[in-house]
This record gives sequence, C-alpha cells and structure tokens, in this order.
Amino acid sequence: MYIVLTSRPGQYHSEPTEGITPIETHDYFYGARHVAAFMVARLDGEARVRIVEESAPGSGAQGVNLVPTRFFEKFASLREALGSIQDLTGHGHNEAKLIRREN
Repeated sequence: MYIVLTSRPGQYHSEPTEGITPIETHDYFYGARHVAAFMVARLDGEARVRIVEESAPGSGAQGVNLVPTRFFEKFASLREALGSIQDLTGHGHNEAKLIRREN
C-alpha cells in the first residue's frame, strides 16, 4: 500500500513515522510559486503521520498532530499514487509544474 503525504511551505509539513517508508518526493509549482510538496510513501501497516504546523516568524509556537493513516487515501501501487498527484496538480495547466526531487 502507498499513501501521499502533503506539505505546504509556510503552513505545515507532514513527516513519516515508523511504519511509513518514503519513496519519492515531488514539488508542485504554479508559475514561480512553490505550492506544495508531495511525498509518496510505502505503508507497512497501521501507522501515524506527524503533521507539524509551521509558526509565524518570531512566535515560536508550533502545533503537532499524529494522524492515523486510516484517514489517508491508500493506493495499491506507486503508479496509482503518482497518478493521484497528477490529478491534484491539474497537469493540463501551462503554469503548473510537478518536479521530482533528486535524492
């Protein structure tokens, strides 16, 4: 099984925990703006995703939640997970770009 973890720069980021293995990450840009990062990860059973809210500069406050993976859409294959990212990013728009990160 695979899941997609989403992070939005300046708002929140998702972190895998034990039982979640990152496979690849894709950055979504609309024009020059970095809108989101999508991490495709293998799910090795029930686990929790750590969601960290990013605080405003100088506030120092961060919210952290552990969200069970049962609330995430699951995909049978890596190809299906990548297809869902393509659907989310509106791959038909000229301004939209999805770029795979090099490790």
